[in-house]
Amino acid sequence: MKKLIPLFFIGLAAVGLMLILNACESSSKDSYVSPQTGTGGSMARFAITGNTLYIVSKKSLEVYDIRDGGNPSKTVTRDMGIGIETIFPYQQSLFIGANDGMYIYNNSTPNRPVLMSKYTHVLSCDPVVVQGQYAYVTLRAGVNCRPGGSFSSLDVVDISDPTRPAMVGSQQMDSPYGLGVSGNKLFVCEGDKGFRVMDITDPKTPVHKRYFQEVPSYDVIVRNNHLIITGKKGLFQYNYDDSDSIRFLSRIAVEE
Repeated sequence: MKKLIPLFFIGLAAVGLMLILNACESSSKDSYVSPQTGTGGSMARFAITGNTLYIVSKKSLEVYDIRDGGNPSKTVTRDMGIGIETIFPYQQSLFIGANDGMYIYNNSTPNRPVLMSKYTHVLSCDPVVVQGQYAYVTLRAGVNCRPGGSFSSLDVVDISDPTRPAMVGSQQMDSPYGLGVSGNKLFVCEGDKGFRVMDITDPKTPVHKRYFQEVPSYDVIVRNNHLIITGKKGLFQYNYDDSDSIRFLSRIAVEE
């Protein structure tokens, strides 16, 4: 992944890790539970499902058995080429963002993920989140992410057949970074421009609802009507509801 505001991503990763660990504590130590046991941001480079830890490096996916938390053991490494950036677990699949596309792995056997397909796009930074049969991918123009690219976009990819992902919608964005999804809402961070709330009642066609320009944002964790947003001025917490009301809760300042 490109080195984009690393201090803030580290902070968000730490929050995500706490959420993951809290979720893991409530599950059985020796049984494999629901594949997604924690919640992380779309920029995450690691994920935990059940008793398995996944870590993406620039070129590979590494898988660890963590049933014995004091002695994690690597079970497999999947070489994936260059430009690997992010990982997002959903149900029995792993969605891995790369500079040139999105890899979809079947992790029904958690310590032996199997590649099902790759959705290819132009060279770009591309966080991804998933809900139902759709994946949402942001592609950002700029020197580091999309050299020579003239516009940024939000792509909607139909993954109902994970072996044949297909784009079903795309729209121009300002400067998209991380994103999060829950129910009929999609939250898109747009760096110094703030963050955007979109309605996905029709999941193929996200519709802009509100824009919060006062909160520079780079990634978001969505959990139980609760947003944790990382931005230039620190970590922000918000509550939201079905009426599109969003209420500020707190800010944790982070020095640049």
